[in-house]
Amino acid sequence: MVSSTGGRSGGHDDAALDEIDLAGELMIAATASTDDRLPTERIDEVLLDRPDGGVSADGPPEAGGQN
Repeated sequence: MVSSTGGRSGGHDDAALDEIDLAGELMIAATASTDDRLPTERIDEVLLDRPDGGVSADGPPEAGGQN
């Protein structure tokens, strides 16, 4: 069994694993929210506040999105 957090080898799709990680982070944020819906601003904050600086498979990080 390969962990999705490290040693990404064995034929796993890195983009798919990244999407699963992002979905998990969004679920955690939604659970912690007191609102009925997670505001767009909070979604952006969760997705852009990544250890890798918000870099996705689609392109570079957004300007100002790094902490």
